[in-house]
Amino acid sequence: MKQIATGSMDSCVMIWNMKPQMRAYRFDGHKEAVTSVQFSPSGHLVASASRDKTVRLWVPSMKAESTVFRAHTATVRSVNFSGDGQTLVTASDDKTIKVWTVHRQKFLFSLNQHINWVRCAKFSPDDRLIVSSSDDKTIKLWDKNSRECIHSFLEHAGYANHVDFHPSGTCIAAASTDNSVKVWDIRSHKMLQHYQVHSGVVNSLSFHPAGNFLITASSDSTMKILDLVEGKLLYTLHGHQGPATCVAFSRTGEYFSSGGSDEQVMVWKSNFDCIESSNGVRLQNKRASSLQAPPTSSATHLQRNSHPSVLRSQTSEPTKHLNRQQSQTTAHAQSYSRNGSQSRTTHSHAHRDSSSSSSSTQQTQTQSLQHPSHQEQAHSHASDGRVPSGLANTLEHIIGQLDILTQTVSILEQRLTLTEDKLKECLENQLEIGLHFQRQEES
Repeated sequence: MKQIATGSMDSCVMIWNMKPQMRAYRFDGHKEAVTSVQFSPSGHLVASASRDKTVRLWVPSMKAESTVFRAHTATVRSVNFSGDGQTLVTASDDKTIKVWTVHRQKFLFSLNQHINWVRCAKFSPDDRLIVSSSDDKTIKLWDKNSRECIHSFLEHAGYANHVDFHPSGTCIAAASTDNSVKVWDIRSHKMLQHYQVHSGVVNSLSFHPAGNFLITASSDSTMKILDLVEGKLLYTLHGHQGPATCVAFSRTGEYFSSGGSDEQVMVWKSNFDCIESSNGVRLQNKRASSLQAPPTSSATHLQRNSHPSVLRSQTSEPTKHLNRQQSQTTAHAQSYSRNGSQSRTTHSHAHRDSSSSSSSTQQTQTQSLQHPSHQEQAHSHASDGRVPSGLANTLEHIIGQLDILTQTVSILEQRLTLTEDKLKECLENQLEIGLHFQRQEES
């Protein structure tokens, strides 16, 4: 919890320091958009991938030292360190996955069976396997030593934007363009759980280090916290104005951060130590003693400015203590201007989804991830809630209307981006034609 690394369409990498008195570091080096960033296991390096076809390794300090290597012949979509920090795996629009040494960035081997852009590639916790997702609608599991594809999971309705291993290494989760989240067992190759909880493309996901929770980020502007033990949706988080593009838990799971198309980075406090599973066992973090608040989520904004902003790890207002049965909670989020002073206060909504999971998720019952009694547990929580049903329905309606407005704005933003891209392409073509005629005249 010392630093957060972010990459952006503005081609820079930002290192946000969690100490309020320290400014963020802005690293300029990439010539095009940064598509992926990750800290090394030791925290001494940050890897970044870019549309400029390169990967950079940064020292996250004020000096901004970096080494760069051309990794692919097209956009590099993702970069990921192995558990021992000795190797890197990269995925690219050139349809390949490549593995490199961190020391001197020596190329080791490539994996070539995808027939379309490769969106994501990750090492397993024990570094024996690699999982990759592609626009060819497959998720492939690779053996790192033999360099062979062990299995291909097929996505029928869409493709997976993001894929990652469960901390146990026994299963993988995929965030799909068909608005779904799927969890697969890598030993039996069967789907364990299928969540249809988003109304937009799912862009990113992250497992809690304990393995009990999964958080997802979607173009419907929401993030969802899924309880993998009971197989149900636990919370819906409203904070970003527009698509939520990425999400990641901290090493201990006490916090998670999210980024969005609204050019904001938010830091949230998990507070999962106060959530009890259906069998009465408390789900504790490794440092649960530092988290005493109930399951509301505190968020801190990092607002985009022309200069690096100051990140504050705590909001100035105390967290409100709410009963677990309450279906609607609100967390305060603050943005800070370039001089570190508070510029505005916004509200992020954390909606508790306590209805039966059968109405919002489609899943396969498995003994390893779920309890068979989770539906009755969910019904009991819904029935003994203290919020009047009329008020709850009104709040649900308001949130639904806000979601529709957010989706409309998102569509308009996407169309504007497409128009800008086309205009840029036309101008570039016009410039090339002009240069061509100029060369002809000169010759």
